[in-house]
Amino acid sequence: MLRLDSLSLANLRKAYAAGARPSELIAAIYDRICSAAIGPAWIHLRPREEALRACAEIEAQAAARESLPLYGVPFGVKDNIDVAGMPTTAACPAFSYTPERSARSVELLLAAGAVCLGKTNLDQFATGLSGTRSPYGACGAVGNPLYVSGGSSSGSAVVVGTGLVSFALGTDTGGSGRIPAGFNGVIGIKPTVGRISTRGLVPNCPTLDSVSVFALSIDDGMQVLTVIEGFDVDDPFSRPPPSRPAASAGSAPFRYGVPAPRDREWYDMPECARIYEAACERLGRLGDQLIEIDFAPFREAGQMLFDGPWIAERHAALAPFINKHGNDLLEVTRSVLRTGNQYSAGAAFAGIHRLAQLRRVVTQQFATIDALIVPTAPRPFTIAEMTADPIRLNNQLGHYSYFANLLDLCAIAVPGGVLSSGVAMGVTLLAPAWADERLASLARRL
Repeated sequence: MLRLDSLSLANLRKAYAAGARPSELIAAIYDRICSAAIGPAWIHLRPREEALRACAEIEAQAAARESLPLYGVPFGVKDNIDVAGMPTTAACPAFSYTPERSARSVELLLAAGAVCLGKTNLDQFATGLSGTRSPYGACGAVGNPLYVSGGSSSGSAVVVGTGLVSFALGTDTGGSGRIPAGFNGVIGIKPTVGRISTRGLVPNCPTLDSVSVFALSIDDGMQVLTVIEGFDVDDPFSRPPPSRPAASAGSAPFRYGVPAPRDREWYDMPECARIYEAACERLGRLGDQLIEIDFAPFREAGQMLFDGPWIAERHAALAPFINKHGNDLLEVTRSVLRTGNQYSAGAAFAGIHRLAQLRRVVTQQFATIDALIVPTAPRPFTIAEMTADPIRLNNQLGHYSYFANLLDLCAIAVPGGVLSSGVAMGVTLLAPAWADERLASLARRL
């Protein structure tokens, strides 16, 4: 019998090589899920019989010696990403539809032999970083369910963190693939925007949206990334990789940019500072160099996501539904999206021009460092705190994450430690677009 608390890809391959079958693993996972009430992490759990039929199909394919790099690997999918035959709700029941075709990323995973167990909870329409903005229930952190799990990809991080799947797909526009990873002690990979097709994704900010990966290790996450990446001519926002691959990580010592102490924000929870400082100290002990950078351009770019014209793009992506079903949205979702109406076309172009200036400044900063290391989030909040003050506290969660896609950066969130409350805290490494593999090498050192 496979150990349900060890679903790493390496462990599964060893077990399957020794004679175990995917159907045995999946049946055991369903026994575990159904031994307790289905929590809010799942919006749609695939029927057991259907999942076992999928296992039988891939077992037959393997017997025919077909190449299946993710043979028998269980995974979950954030419920704003289409899976054929399963409802897509984006955490809004009135929006629900059942697609006939899966998203491109899911198609590639299924073709590689992975087994989808269902659709996971999220902040409604991926608008939020807390995991509390869902009519299907608020997701609590794995280490302490009184605290937020982080969002918007809340359910995806939780099902990985609780050992129910080997990995899960999320999305990341302003931190949704990193914040939940940090609060649940797992890896969160936010690849270069456009590296993974967003065809079959409910749009949020189409120019910034990215499919992300939650995994148990950096190696696992990068293996999944290599399966789902690739230019997609049917996705207008897909980008081909550069003709020259990004440089490798090189050799130690490495240079890491860090915000100056005056730019570090913990929002009245200084305990979180110790976890970040400990991560920086580990790099120092490895002989790496920490270089204080000017965090102001990162902070200004991040403010554009919700306090600038990009909120108008978020509103425009959902306008056809909002115009007819505005009352079916949660009040907090409606409050956030309605601010998009205040921005004119002139304001949008002014924002684009200012962002170009900030990108140039940030490019110059990255010329002096190998990666930027920041806290994944400043601090966690309880679900009660977030419910009482949902917009202000949610924006505080994005202090170190909002800017990444606007500045065209890739990122990897890694566990850093555990607070006295039991909630995990992480740190995030960031680098310019298409440096994903180099960033993974640096994250492995950390």
